[in-house]
Amino acid sequence: MKYEKDSQNQKIIHKNRLSSRSYFMTYQNENEALTYERKISRGFQLLNGNWKFLYASSPEEFTGEFYKDDYDVSNWDELLVPSHWELNGYGNPHYTNVQYPFPVEPPYIPSENPTGHYYRDFHLASSQVAERTYLRFEGVDSSFHVWVNGDFVGYSTGSREASDFDITPYVKEGKNSIAVKVYKWSASSYLEDQDMWWLSGIFRDVYLYTKSNIYIQDFFVKTLLDDKYKDAILDIEIKTEGIQDFASDYKVEYTLLDKNYNIVKKYSDTLKDKNINVTIEINNPEKWSAEAPYLYHLLITLKKNNKVIGVIPNKIGFRKVELKNGLILVNGKDIMFKGVNRHETHPDYGRAISLDWMEKDIKLMKKNNINAVRTAHYPDDPRFYSLCDEYGLYVIDEADIETHGFDLIHEWNRLSDDQEWQEAYLDRMIRMVERDKNHPSVIIWSLGNESGFGKNHLVMADWAKKRDDTRLIHYEGETRDILDRTDNNPYEENKAADMFSTMYSSVELMEELGKREDLKQPHILCEFGHAMGNGPGGFKEYFDVFYKYKRLQGGFVWEWMDHGIRKHTNEGEEYFGYGGDFGDSPHDSNFVIDGMVMPDRTPSPALIEYKKVIEPIIVTEFNADKKTIKVENRYDFIDLKHVSAIWELSINDCIIEQGTLDVAHIQADTTEDISIPIAMVNQEIKYNEAILTIRFLQKYDTKWALAGHEIAWGQFIISAKEMSPFKLIDDDYSQLRVSNKANKIKIQGDNFTIVFSNSTGDILSWQVNSINILKEGPKLNFWRALTDNDKLGIAEFGAESVAADWRMNGLDLMQRRIKSVTYQEKINYVHVKVEAKYAPPVLAWGFETVIDYIINSSGVVEVDIKGHKVGEGAKTLPKIGLQMQIDKSLSDVAWYGRGPGEAYSDTKQANRFGLFTTTVNKLFTSYVVPQENGNRTDIKWAAVNRDDGLGLFIKGSNFNFSARKYTTENIDKANHTIELEKSNFIELNLDYQLHGIGSASCGPGVLEKYELKNEDFEFSFKLLGFSRNEWSPDNINKYI
Repeated sequence: MKYEKDSQNQKIIHKNRLSSRSYFMTYQNENEALTYERKISRGFQLLNGNWKFLYASSPEEFTGEFYKDDYDVSNWDELLVPSHWELNGYGNPHYTNVQYPFPVEPPYIPSENPTGHYYRDFHLASSQVAERTYLRFEGVDSSFHVWVNGDFVGYSTGSREASDFDITPYVKEGKNSIAVKVYKWSASSYLEDQDMWWLSGIFRDVYLYTKSNIYIQDFFVKTLLDDKYKDAILDIEIKTEGIQDFASDYKVEYTLLDKNYNIVKKYSDTLKDKNINVTIEINNPEKWSAEAPYLYHLLITLKKNNKVIGVIPNKIGFRKVELKNGLILVNGKDIMFKGVNRHETHPDYGRAISLDWMEKDIKLMKKNNINAVRTAHYPDDPRFYSLCDEYGLYVIDEADIETHGFDLIHEWNRLSDDQEWQEAYLDRMIRMVERDKNHPSVIIWSLGNESGFGKNHLVMADWAKKRDDTRLIHYEGETRDILDRTDNNPYEENKAADMFSTMYSSVELMEELGKREDLKQPHILCEFGHAMGNGPGGFKEYFDVFYKYKRLQGGFVWEWMDHGIRKHTNEGEEYFGYGGDFGDSPHDSNFVIDGMVMPDRTPSPALIEYKKVIEPIIVTEFNADKKTIKVENRYDFIDLKHVSAIWELSINDCIIEQGTLDVAHIQADTTEDISIPIAMVNQEIKYNEAILTIRFLQKYDTKWALAGHEIAWGQFIISAKEMSPFKLIDDDYSQLRVSNKANKIKIQGDNFTIVFSNSTGDILSWQVNSINILKEGPKLNFWRALTDNDKLGIAEFGAESVAADWRMNGLDLMQRRIKSVTYQEKINYVHVKVEAKYAPPVLAWGFETVIDYIINSSGVVEVDIKGHKVGEGAKTLPKIGLQMQIDKSLSDVAWYGRGPGEAYSDTKQANRFGLFTTTVNKLFTSYVVPQENGNRTDIKWAAVNRDDGLGLFIKGSNFNFSARKYTTENIDKANHTIELEKSNFIELNLDYQLHGIGSASCGPGVLEKYELKNEDFEFSFKLLGFSRNEWSPDNINKYI
């Protein structure tokens, strides 16, 4: 127990750990420095790879002195570093959102505390031993002791913070050993209750580096722009170590190079003290922003008697962040955050993320118009920030603090207001700021997440403002405290933070707060748009209100990526696990599956929708008389020189006119009228709906996308003149043949046969050219497979579970009572009428319904549906529509309406109008937790057909449809994709309306305008069995 007691004392934050510093490497010369390759930096030795490993269920289970050189570890397992031991068969992953997975009695943690013992050798050359040798851990969860060559080196806490140790006294030339003992739980675990998997071990890089006996210990670069945001002062603070005699000729040289390595400025200063500060004037440097992330190279060279001791390279961006007139300004311009919260997560590696995966994330963000990231809820791998500098992303850098579990015992402020924990809080702030202070992308420091609010936060903020006056401070917990005390009507402003920040505030509340002219601090949503499963809905309305009020400066969607862990069945079928799938308890189930990117980094429909809503170029108006459009440049800094704009006028997916537009001159934050030379002389326009589409494409290759990448688009519908449909056949109709035998009504035409049940009114079969295309239906349907946003509802955000209301009112159990089935034969058609009542068991409410089928001799079936509500029932309905089973061979799909992707009433902005084709399989969105998906909306017609062209055509008025090989019941019951079972038919849903999606899983519910009210309804469809060999669907549309 000599060492283990450290882990249960919140005041023992570390032993022998060095002061925090910025992330950098030192090189022998300038040429090597400008490569930024750490592997050739001074004395760098990466200790990643296989380590000897022993797992114990508690620190007491194994007490061997394994750190001693004579201890035999040859029979131990091997474990890859970096990694988490739970993902390698030692213990189990454990997911909780808020609740601590252990008793809440800080600082104590359970005796059953899984412990990992790591051991490996490394070698040092004589040149390395001649210098000072340091050992750095970039991330170890949750605390650890370390030994070198059997000697105790130190102890550290803070899982997502770096820990440096001076191991010079302990190393020798040749073979050396390092031993590390890692504890899953420690007192610091109380500060790390973030919404994610509890995973342990050495999960970030471990490496050695050396320095000469005289060296630069740290530096801090500030770029101070003048009041006109033109010229700058480069303010550089240098800390050195090891200099004993300042009479010697020590000096520091500063060389500023542009991005092409041309010298912009050189300056040198003699060292007269171990700490110095220099200011260097720079005339009109290129400025850094997320839109134009221009980086300079700064070389800091330490010399003695003109001999190079070491060179430190650093990429810097000239930018100024300030709070002015109630707005967050970057380089004098108020910016709009189009951000996302990003956890470090990978389905196979957990938080052990490689540089390649970080870069893939950032490229995907940039491709989807995201301009900001919040490092939720801890500092990321230090290399991530360099990528943000380079690619252009604003960063809210968040301290590794969350104590959310205390809210469950109604003591949310307990640790944050406890001076006994003050040092631990401050330590995490200091380490984050010192490590990341030289990154231009970091514009805001965050004091942590969901830890109540207390004196410790004030101490953190005070220190940060004194240490770094070039950035702002964020903390949502302070705003929450203010709003809770004022019933969302704040009469005071934040003291620790520089801005109001809230989570999941409704559009209505943001509108109310946006109107407040008395509030002098900006407001952001640090979390909104909870992207759990299908959803969220309502992105458009949020950004409408953001752009309406200057003080509302955008937000950060929760969150970037699902945290699913890859699993396989015994048969090898892949799926993704979540809370409870690993025997973990207590757990919070699939609440960790809440990203806009799926675990394998496949974009979900939510990301596509977000890209559209936040696009930086929008087309707001088409003037048909003047043939002009209004183009608004929503970039904050740049014009549109990088954009190619093309326009297309199309009919049924055929381009009839096209051209290019000159938009290069449109400046940031301005709108201009642009002429489009549309002739509109094509005769087809007289009879068809034409679509004008304007696309804005990337003109040049960038680091994140190739030329031609679509940045934004706009669209206008040019409707045809009112006209009667063409006739499908001549006036000389063929006679329909009708029989009523064996309780079946059989209607036959020249190439079709439709059979109705005389007792239910259902269509039992529908044959076209003697081939059956319909197996069952259509039937009225009011139920959908519940989404996560249907199931959940959090009162704090004004939401309730609509699923609970739906189930309580029996909408999942609706039963049908047939009142009558009648038919009439007319000269050219047959009329089948079905009267029924749909109602749930136990309850007395329901719908009186009438379905009229008009079958004419051309094979067209007109279906008119009316429903009259009786009784009270639920406030809203999941959907109203027809559901049928069609032959599984009808797997090719075409439609005219919004596409190509999944869309609902409040998630349809990303889907443009046009003619689209795909397959039934590709309509399906494979969410980690199966739920309602795959809907297409605002449809004018749709068709499903076999390979040989035989199929079913549907026409309606802005209807919805979905088609899939799984039943609604199967999807609704399945908890994982492996529980989905393909049917021997295709379920086809033709829906009049669906309830919106919303974000009630953690946020507000569906906006009222997107709710499907429980009231009377009336809608209709036209159906036709057809063959593509005779008629194309778009031609059929003209005739029926």
